[in-house]
Amino acid sequence: MVSLVERGHLDRASLRIVRRILAAVDATALIEVRWRAGALDRLLDEDHAYLAGIMAERLRRAGWSVETEITYAHYAERGSFDIIAFHLETGIVLVVEVKTDLPSLEATLRKVDEKVRLASVIVRKRFGWEARAVARVVVLPDTRTLRRRVARHSRLVDLALPSRSIAVRRWIAAPSGPLAGLWFLTATNGRSAIQRRGGAERVRKPRSSAGSNEEAL
Repeated sequence: MVSLVERGHLDRASLRIVRRILAAVDATALIEVRWRAGALDRLLDEDHAYLAGIMAERLRRAGWSVETEITYAHYAERGSFDIIAFHLETGIVLVVEVKTDLPSLEATLRKVDEKVRLASVIVRKRFGWEARAVARVVVLPDTRTLRRRVARHSRLVDLALPSRSIAVRRWIAAPSGPLAGLWFLTATNGRSAIQRRGGAERVRKPRSSAGSNEEAL
């Protein structure tokens, strides 16, 4: 079996066997999923950038100073802000976490907590912003799949991000005090920011045996 794998005949071995062989030499295997429009991770990156762009523009129109993709390294804590914004009149710094999927709600909330905790120090050093308060918003595309996923963890979400889309939108227009919110962001025509792009890049699950339409991933 090792000889077959070495000669590239992976179709003759199960994934479990391949992993055991690789583990013996302290190696791992990565499986790349591709679709009609290319690598799936590239599509997700494009959707993330598209959603972040919509959010950043809304903040700018509401009078916020906006910075995007700001990396940080504070002792052992490293990461990047999708969007970080500052409201001059109130001195509020807003940390925006943009997600096109939510594989782990707990991990997302932990990372947002870290960014909120470090935000005032980072923006003072990088941009000279003096934060009087730090708010947080997690932005998701408005799809039924993500709404169901959030609903399954409603108790946790209600504690960590009690404000919802309408309240978040109103707060951004007239911020007052810190906010913790979740925004299912939609485009002006009511369709999700991801869905309205349309075209061949929309990834859909096959129809079920009953013929019902499945949601776009």
